[in-house]
Amino acid sequence: MIPKSIDIGGVWNVLPPGIHEATLLEIEMRFATNPSRRALFDGFKRGLHALKSAGCKTAFLDGSFISDKLVPGDFDVCLDPTGVSIKKLDPVFLDFADKRKRQKVEYGGEFFPSSARADGFCTFVDYFQKDKDTGKAKGIICIRL
Repeated sequence: MIPKSIDIGGVWNVLPPGIHEATLLEIEMRFATNPSRRALFDGFKRGLHALKSAGCKTAFLDGSFISDKLVPGDFDVCLDPTGVSIKKLDPVFLDFADKRKRQKVEYGGEFFPSSARADGFCTFVDYFQKDKDTGKAKGIICIRL
């Protein structure tokens, strides 16, 4: 179950600190609440299907999509690369050019390996758990594929 959002002093309310497991249905019910959010959710779901087809077992969802922002611009995902076949992976997931433009066009959001360094220091899975405006801890969602 996805907990209620909290105010940590940033621009929007966010999930409380921690990694919160959720199903696609729970994410859809909570966050796909208007046409813009619905479109993002549909792209997110297509992206997860492509990742699962390549052997991905776990993904983490972040970004303004899981905040209280009425019209988020995109979503951010980091995937556990364990067991993922590069040969089966949609090449768009390996294209980080032009601020991941092809990923955004194809799926509506951005995808990163969870073990990669986001800022030269911490992994994406850790980086996603800090609010970019306040630096305070916030939550992300874990999806088991």
